[in-house]
Amino acid sequence: MRALARRNGEVSFWQAALGAPPLRPPLPGDRDADVCIVGAGFTGLWTAYRLALARPSLRIVVLEREWAGFGASGRNGGWLTPAFAGRPHAGTRRALQDSVAGVLAVCAAERIDCDAHAGGVLRVARGPAQAARLRAAVAAEEDVVELDADALAQRVRVAGASAAAWSPHGARVQPAKLVRGLAAAAERRGVQLFERTAVRELLPAGGPGGRDAAVAVTERGVVRAPVVLACVEGFTPQLRGRRRALLPLNSAIVVTEPLRDDAWAAIGWAGAELLGDAAHAYVYAQRTADGRIALGGRGVPYRYGSRTDRAGRTQRRTVAGLARTLHALFPAAADAALDHAWCGVLGVARDWQPAVRLDRASGLGFAGGYVGNGLAASELAGRTLRDLVLGERSELTELPWVGHVPRRWEPEPLRWLGARGVYALYRAADRREAASRSARTSRLALAADRLAGR
Repeated sequence: MRALARRNGEVSFWQAALGAPPLRPPLPGDRDADVCIVGAGFTGLWTAYRLALARPSLRIVVLEREWAGFGASGRNGGWLTPAFAGRPHAGTRRALQDSVAGVLAVCAAERIDCDAHAGGVLRVARGPAQAARLRAAVAAEEDVVELDADALAQRVRVAGASAAAWSPHGARVQPAKLVRGLAAAAERRGVQLFERTAVRELLPAGGPGGRDAAVAVTERGVVRAPVVLACVEGFTPQLRGRRRALLPLNSAIVVTEPLRDDAWAAIGWAGAELLGDAAHAYVYAQRTADGRIALGGRGVPYRYGSRTDRAGRTQRRTVAGLARTLHALFPAAADAALDHAWCGVLGVARDWQPAVRLDRASGLGFAGGYVGNGLAASELAGRTLRDLVLGERSELTELPWVGHVPRRWEPEPLRWLGARGVYALYRAADRREAASRSARTSRLALAADRLAGR
């Protein structure tokens, strides 16, 4: 396999496959709204869409620095699953499963063709320690089936895999198609979406001068609204005063050219399940609708000062590492060239717990911190923010993540040292477990968990 991708960065493969989107106009100047949403990714768009359905009379404005789906929403691995970064209780797990079904239902109702395929999720174990963690996860979750090596091979042949767990709650999607379709659906319901409008600061109601509304301050004017919601995930640190609110972690993905028929015959994977592993520095993969393998994992996990990379270019060593992993899991794909590599950022709170908040006094709200599990969680956040904005008490507004406020991340250089150290420990733990026959989780991984605060 050639370790250098034919195309690296700029946009994701998903976005490139659709071509450049027609850009919407920027904010033309100051205006008032009933709800202002900052960020036209999945969280912001689901919130706008759900609010517009529930209350068509609302004046809803969405502000986006680039274009709808530019960030993680158009760059992710296409895993629509009920995964949750924290420790969800039963109500959260059910609500996330409802979100998986709800996203697919909206796609059907709005005629959003995003290559959706509900094949479920496979997590494979390679080595005794991964197998032990997998068995523990199966015992703790409902509707999860443990598969031995033979049963796994009937679905997909993964080199070195000794066991797997399969859950029916998951679907593959093409995320750029989904986010563009959702943006169009929101606009059809009256939502105003302004692109190329960078929000610099959010000001609460009250404050100096006794503002009667919250304010989103942009380079092109201000938007005043009783409710202003920050839904920018890994880009949260770029808002003034929020540098240490979320950590922007970096994740990278490579995608192959379409595989030949003989390669697919050797691999199997006819069910197109989502596929991940039980490693600490884990990978995530999907078989795309046009017969490619897209596989992602952590590259350089964090840039000093919570900086983010707009171009999405991935370091050569990261591309080479992902290529080696792809080759190790699927030897039959060794001759396939890499068509595209890219990266993006995801948001992580200090306690690794997602949150949804709305302070009625200030008018400011927030949702995010999904740690890479945002496709379903963002839809749940959208429904939850809808209820909070409308003042409606519901099962969703009683979920534990509502109102949660973690402590801030440490200042630099501690933030950089900690993030780099955690992932160095996880990678070292994976190497140690791979070289051992022990079923015990490496102490290095346990140390990384404590350092991270997980």
